[in-house]
Amino acid sequence: MSAPFVVGLTGGIGSGKSAVSDLFAARGIDVVDADVVAREVVAPGQPALKQIISHFGKSILTQDGALNRAKLRQIVFNNTAHKQWLDNLLHPAIRTAMNEQLAQSKPPYVIFSVPLLIENKLDALTNRVLVVDCDENTQLTRA
Repeated sequence: MSAPFVVGLTGGIGSGKSAVSDLFAARGIDVVDADVVAREVVAPGQPALKQIISHFGKSILTQDGALNRAKLRQIVFNNTAHKQWLDNLLHPAIRTAMNEQLAQSKPPYVIFSVPLLIENKLDALTNRVLVVDCDENTQLTRA
């Protein structure tokens, strides 16, 4: 089996990326979504969450043992050192998980949905880039 053709899907906030990727998924096309992967790598039991707990303490968890994302945002928002530590932990973990999901996708192609595809140089992992766009008023209404 050969590697799938990777279509990078990107666009600004509220542009309709999720609607487009949902249309592909409804037709049986694999979708690797960076936002979903970012949540998966910090799910209960995952190594990244264990390291976050070790660094910030158990108070960073919700009652059901999930990451309290709002609390973590408050901690790192105005603390450059904490933000850098978290970025150094999560960015490689997310990239590894995305690469694994792309490699496991079924040919002939896969949608790779990443809000900052070009900015983060993840377009290097794609064969083509599809940009979703809409007028600014629609974008502001959705956001």
